[in-house]
Amino acid sequence: MGSVGVLILGGTGEARALARSLVDAGITVTSSLAGRVADPALPVGEVRIGGFGGPAGLARYLNEHGIGAVVDATHPFARNISASAVAATDETGVPLIRLERPGWADHPLASTWHWDDSNDAAAARLTELTSGPVFLTTGRSSVTDFAVLAGRPVLVRLVDPPGTPLPGAWQLLLARGPYTVKGERDLMAQHRIAALATKDSGGSMTEAKLLAADSLGVPIVVIRRPAPAVGHDGPADTVRTVADAAAWVSRHVPR
Repeated sequence: MGSVGVLILGGTGEARALARSLVDAGITVTSSLAGRVADPALPVGEVRIGGFGGPAGLARYLNEHGIGAVVDATHPFARNISASAVAATDETGVPLIRLERPGWADHPLASTWHWDDSNDAAAARLTELTSGPVFLTTGRSSVTDFAVLAGRPVLVRLVDPPGTPLPGAWQLLLARGPYTVKGERDLMAQHRIAALATKDSGGSMTEAKLLAADSLGVPIVVIRRPAPAVGHDGPADTVRTVADAAAWVSRHVPR
């Protein structure tokens, strides 16, 4: 089968914006979502939901559907699918680009935060910083990594409920961004938050919590992004904007 379009590995706002841009340009687009969010915001174009079955399954999909290019626009911490994308495109020869929003390492306040390389290290850091309530915003899949905080008040904010029950002293807040600085300030003040934990997701949708915590003097613990997946020729080339990703796709996929 000849190349017929682009596969966007998505789930992010950037992925949805890219799908819109490419569809408007007359390019055939299929967006793939992991299916971990119960009611995801769907992009334009064709959408598939669910995993591929690892690198071999993704490679098979690329061949069977005549995919001409792949854009990995998944969350910065979606390590497994990014590694599968590198391996599958290595095997098939399909061009790959990584669309990843800039992180917060260059944020004006970044030097005032506590940076750690893993959830475990961040959890240990929180126990050192304070014995007070913690605001945990590191995502659904990482909640159990903070079990060391089980005996103290923790406010856990997620889009969907966790897969396992939370410790008795913890409180679950289901919410979806974007958030406002005032709203985040009021929330932290209401719960008397003594430390904030988050991932280096980057972007503006969740930046408000960082600004709010700083204004309240609340310590911030940030988990660094994982190292990029590496293929035969190193990590995939990376662009930071939807416009750059769209320009790359237009050079690899016919209208």
